[in-house]
Amino acid sequence: MNSNQQPAKSEGWGKDPIVVSMSPDLPLKTYNELPLGAHLVTERRGYEHHGIYVGEGMVVHYAGFASSAHRGPVEEVTLEHFAAGHAVMVRPYPHARYGSEEAVRRARSRLGENRYRLLTNNCEHFCAWCLLGKSHSEQVQTCLTHPRAGVRALVCLVKAFVEGGRNDAYLAAHAA
Repeated sequence: MNSNQQPAKSEGWGKDPIVVSMSPDLPLKTYNELPLGAHLVTERRGYEHHGIYVGEGMVVHYAGFASSAHRGPVEEVTLEHFAAGHAVMVRPYPHARYGSEEAVRRARSRLGENRYRLLTNNCEHFCAWCLLGKSHSEQVQTCLTHPRAGVRALVCLVKAFVEGGRNDAYLAAHAA
């Protein structure tokens, strides 16, 4: 273990994901209940979006194509913005290489980076790097090894881009 590594703490990290609701009819866990440095996952249509919880209701994530048809950088946003109305789960990491504070430091060290690549440097790669020290994406792996899953994800992403493009055009037209 080098000087930048800390033993991973497992308080609050079980085998089952914690569900944090962003829906008005279900209670939202308080920010204090979320583990610092937690890998957050929110399901979108056809894919999952990932981020690192950095405390005080804030999440660092690779914006990528999560909210727009235009690629976005690593940014720090509110938990509500990250969730975009979807439920949020905590992905457990019982064998994380980096502890919570170091994972947060690593996430914030990449703020502003704008090198998103769907297959090689996406939001899930980013979270794995923050906690494990190496980039990895189960979603990409699944799409590459199971072609049907890949085609299904691609169709959903294209639909999201088309809708996102419409939303971008609408917002631009009504910004004046």
